[in-house]
Amino acid sequence: MAKQKTDPNYKIVAENRRARFDYAIEDDIECGIVLEGSEVKSLREGGVNIAESYAAVENGELWLVNSYFPPYDQAKTFKHEERRRRKLLVSRKEMSNLWNATQRKGLTLVPLVLYFNHKGIAKIKLGIAKGKKTHDKRETQAKRDWGRQKQRLLKEQH
Repeated sequence: MAKQKTDPNYKIVAENRRARFDYAIEDDIECGIVLEGSEVKSLREGGVNIAESYAAVENGELWLVNSYFPPYDQAKTFKHEERRRRKLLVSRKEMSNLWNATQRKGLTLVPLVLYFNHKGIAKIKLGIAKGKKTHDKRETQAKRDWGRQKQRLLKEQH
């Protein structure tokens, strides 16, 4: 992690912070993403939203659905669609594992982070997740609150 902070090319563009609250993340996987030129420029400017999006395996391909890439103003002729489906790149073996997880086990593919890696290439981290029920969410919130309170108490004693 320390290397990522000092690397000038590594940059987190969008993060889905709500995903860890709504889903129990079992595993994660790094994927490449097929983008048009104006989409990459838009990514570098920021304003991308992956909070409402999800990934789906269809016809042997992995797709990112309902992600928002704002329009790039300088792109006059070659503009991109803001909410189009974008193809994700994974190996054939990973694709079969993802298909098994979604179709057989009933898990969900949730985008966690969209970032530029140390080489300056756009990547997305997908979480293989199981949806939490309301009581699970309450339990997570209670644990988080207790952890904060414990830290406060320890801080006051010292």
